[in-house]
Amino acid sequence: MLKIYGVHRSRATRVYWLAGELGLTYEKIPVLQAYKLADPMAADAPLNTRTPAFLAINPMGAIPSIDDDGLKLHESLAITLYLAKKHGGPLAPQNLAEDAQMVQWSLFAATEIESNALKISQLNAEGRLSTEAGAQEAQAHARLLKRPFGVLEKHFSDHAYAVAERFTVGDINLAEVVRYAQPLTSLMDAHPHVRDWLVRCQARPAFKAMWQARLDEKE
Repeated sequence: MLKIYGVHRSRATRVYWLAGELGLTYEKIPVLQAYKLADPMAADAPLNTRTPAFLAINPMGAIPSIDDDGLKLHESLAITLYLAKKHGGPLAPQNLAEDAQMVQWSLFAATEIESNALKISQLNAEGRLSTEAGAQEAQAHARLLKRPFGVLEKHFSDHAYAVAERFTVGDINLAEVVRYAQPLTSLMDAHPHVRDWLVRCQARPAFKAMWQARLDEKE
């Protein structure tokens, strides 16, 4: 059986969302980020990213990871691409060109968007986005996102989804990165086609189920 290591309050959301879309049966193994614990090496500490048992799965000590009948795989974007291609269907690439485009958008999200978008998400989580200093910091990150968001805005002005005019794993990988910037409404409103595409993705039942599971987590 597929085992997914990681809590929902992490990049594992991408994997859980995809698993929901595909209707996969899996075992969730909660692994908490070590930085959330006062003493991750304590005898009574929950399974976390510094626990030897988890480091035996992923020596980098990062979540998510999967064990798919003996295949151990790390890096959330690689995991989603692998699972989509393994199980097939409309979320998976239908040919080499689609495969390349899904990888392209996944890497674009990771290299051009995630770092600055994540800073916006962190400001929001810390309650600083509504402060003057926090808002100024967010705008600095937004300026760095202007070019990649402009690329997305142009693409989604002509296309409903990232690849092949249907919802795919490429949209999951891209949407879960763009989501980090979603709390900055001025950025999203300045890119209405990106905003509307993200709303379409997040309206899917599998996303809603994943998000509810995330909200239900205590950590």
